[in-house]
Formats: sequence, structure tokens, C-alpha cells
Amino acid sequence: MVGHDKLKHIGHRQYLRDAVLISMLVCGVMHADVVLIRLIFTGILVAAGYILKPVAADPWISAAVGAIVAICIILFELRIRRATLKTLIGAAVGSILGILGAYLIGSLISSQESVGPLGPHVKTFITLSLTFFMAYVGLMVGAAKGDYLELSALGGIFSDKVARRDLKVLDTSVIIDGRIADVAETGFLTGTLIIPQFILRELQQVADSPDSSKRQRGRRGLDMLNRLQNNSSLDIQIVETDFPSVREVDLKLIELGKQLDAVIVTNDFNLNKVSQLRGVNVLNINELANALKPVVLPGEAMRVFILKEGKEYNQGVAYLDDGTMVVVDNARRLIGKNADIAVTSVLQTTAGKMIFGRLWEEAENGGHNEIHRTNGTTRRARDPRSAPGPVRITDTEAITET
Repeated sequence: MVGHDKLKHIGHRQYLRDAVLISMLVCGVMHADVVLIRLIFTGILVAAGYILKPVAADPWISAAVGAIVAICIILFELRIRRATLKTLIGAAVGSILGILGAYLIGSLISSQESVGPLGPHVKTFITLSLTFFMAYVGLMVGAAKGDYLELSALGGIFSDKVARRDLKVLDTSVIIDGRIADVAETGFLTGTLIIPQFILRELQQVADSPDSSKRQRGRRGLDMLNRLQNNSSLDIQIVETDFPSVREVDLKLIELGKQLDAVIVTNDFNLNKVSQLRGVNVLNINELANALKPVVLPGEAMRVFILKEGKEYNQGVAYLDDGTMVVVDNARRLIGKNADIAVTSVLQTTAGKMIFGRLWEEAENGGHNEIHRTNGTTRRARDPRSAPGPVRITDTEAITET
């Protein structure tokens, strides 16, 4: 059994649930405050228009204009909140530079009396037009070029990226599998590894099972947990959050992943699909292993052990160390022996990958000038007239890894 003194505890049983409720309550209060502020802002502009009457003698027309201005400002605020921080900084800097340039150019025009007498209304119109033009151009250009700003040079003060915790919830299957410990030791697994209490409970039940095979798998899972805990570069945490209304362990994992906004680490195909349908991200160890398989291309050579007869006439079937099926033509007579083959094609299906090939002797006599080995070296075909080109088959030779 894994003692609680060996793993880190966080909170009590209702900690995460209370945290979620508190965050929802805070979000609701903040939304209500924003709505209240907008109503107060609109009321101030309507009252100012009614009292000051800036548009017409009728105060209600001025109040309506104030309400329209307030609505336009709120819509602009809602739109600008979607912009990134880089865009806002670029737009602000561009508009300020545009207004500054317009002021300097307007001052220069006003100081030049030789251009002819200009009335005050004309000067005012030119100044306003130039100010709006320069401010608009500076705003648009600054917003467009804001993405080129490097905010990291400011030490992260103006960073617009929300810090997100890197949490990974471990499934029972991936703990028992054991490859998660190897991946973690290589440094490819980062963040905090979450082990729910109900997963520990299930793992302990498997370890105490009367079935010897299940008991061995459970003890292997406990050993893997100890191995992960002994890795000082990992942050292992136990959460006691449970979902009494949910009976299935897989569904509990999905609910926990939703609450913590975490990634589920598993090698269970069904859990993988259900989690994706429920909107929870999944890291599948089997998919990682498949992605790291060496690529076998047509024309490469490999040595396989012909294990059994194939479905088609005179075929032999072999298997690689990872379970990939290799179908070899005219290899029925070599069942129980090692043989060198040349890959002719590779078929990728939903169930896995299948490799088709033929005996090396047939590949050489078939006119192949050069066949690549799987280790990257090459082997040129021999002239069948100068050498018989037998297939190298031995009864006692061990199977070598491809």
C-alpha cells in the first residue's frame, strides 16, 4: 500500500468543490458589478445631456443623444476587450504619435502667415481634420503592427497570457502499464501529476485481488507509484475529491479533469474516446508509442521469425517485437525459422500496421539493384549467375531486433 506520508496531500475532501463554487460566485459578482457600472455611466451621460442641453433647446433630445453616446461607448468597450494586449499597446502608441504629429504640423501651419490670410473657422477645420486623420492613421497602423511587439523584453510586466497550471491526472491503466515512469524519467513529462484517491483505492483493490495475475498487476502499479515519487523532478499530488453520484471510475476521471482543467493520461482506448467527446484532453501512452515506432519503408530489409501459416496460399506470418504483423509470400516452408525478407508494402489500418514482404532471395533475383536495410545501410543485389543467393536460414540463430 502507498502511505500518505510518501505522497503530497492537497486540501480536504471538499476543497476543490468549494473552490469551484467560490470561483463561480466571484465571477457572478464581478459580472453584476460591471453591469452596474455601465448603468451608472449611462445615467450620468443622460443626466448631463438633460441638464446641459448641448444639442438642442429641448432637454429630452439632448438626453437621448447622451444615451446614444453612452451606448456607442459601451459597444466600443465590449469590442475592444476582445483585442490582445499587443494590439491595444500598438493602437495606443500609434494614436498618441499621430496626435503629436498633427499638433506639430498644425502649429507649423498656424505660424506661417505667408500662405495667405486664413479665417479662424478655416484654421480650426484644418486643425481638427489633421488631428483626426493623424490619430486615425496612427491607431490603425499601430493596431496592425502591434503583433510585432516583443512583450517579453519588458520582463513579463505586460504579458497577456493567463498562467495555466499544467495538471495531468493518471489513470489506473497507465500506472499499471509502467511506461509512464520511463517517460517521466526522460524529462518529457512535465507539470503536476494528480493521483485521485479513487484511483488509489481501485489500485489497492487490484493488488489485494485473489486472482494472482490481477494481484501482480496491482503490485506493479504500486511499485510504479513509488518509482514516480522517488523522482525528485516530479510533483506528485493526491486529491481526495470524489463524485459519489458517479459510479464508474472512468467517468469520475472525466469529471475531475473538467474541474481541474487537467489532462488525463491513460492507455485505455475507450476512456480516450469518451474523454474527447466530453471535451477533456487526453494523453495516450499507446499513441505515443505508435508515434515513436521506427518507420519501415518498401525496399528495406529485415530479419523475422516465421511463426505460422498465413491466410493466403503459401504465405508465412511473423511478428515484430511491438506486435506488428509481417506477411511474407512463399514462406510457408520456413515456419519455425528465421529468414531475411525485403519489405514490399506497408498497410496502415485502424487496427494497426501490417507489413508485407517477400524472401530476400526472391527480391534479389527479381532485379532489385539496391535494397535498404532498416538501420540505414544498404545492400546491393548480387548477380544470380555468379552466386546462388540462398536465403540465410538457421535453426539455432536467435531472433534479432529490427
